[in-house]
Amino acid sequence: MIAGLVILAILAILVIGFIAMYNRFAHLRNQVKNAWAGIEVQLKRRHDLIPNLVETAKGYLAHEKTVLENVVKARQQAVDVSGVKDKIQAENMLTQSLRSLFAVVENYPNLKADRTMMSLQEELTSTENKVAFARNNYNDWVTNLNMTIDRFPTNLVANMFGYTKADLFEIEDASVREVPKVKF
Repeated sequence: MIAGLVILAILAILVIGFIAMYNRFAHLRNQVKNAWAGIEVQLKRRHDLIPNLVETAKGYLAHEKTVLENVVKARQQAVDVSGVKDKIQAENMLTQSLRSLFAVVENYPNLKADRTMMSLQEELTSTENKVAFARNNYNDWVTNLNMTIDRFPTNLVANMFGYTKADLFEIEDASVREVPKVKF
């Protein structure tokens, strides 16, 4: 009788632990999805600002047509892709093309002083900051999910239910990772 109760208690503990682990994965998966949705909201805002920025710059940058075309092309690619890996790659390309545009804008004092351009640049900078925050939040939740998948005994539950690691939103451009050099 006592042996039966002990076995029943052990089984109950195992079932409760199994349920807790499964619920942990469900929670983490939903947090990762929510964090990705936060990134997409900010990226949509960014994508909506870019056509206005390009239109404002067009009149001033007639000689820099390829820079504007690259921004428009990169934006369209970023809008069209799906999947985390492809979205990350497209957004990194868009960031590079925007950097090129802003570098060119620096060479045109009239454009740099244009109120609409200044306003759009400020708005885009604010959006970039929000994107960075959303990326950090997403990466935090992805890291939590991935660590839970790696740990024992939760890795058994992960394998049983097909949970896989999620991709971090990383910067692919090595030059962005370099520490800036300050010289006087």
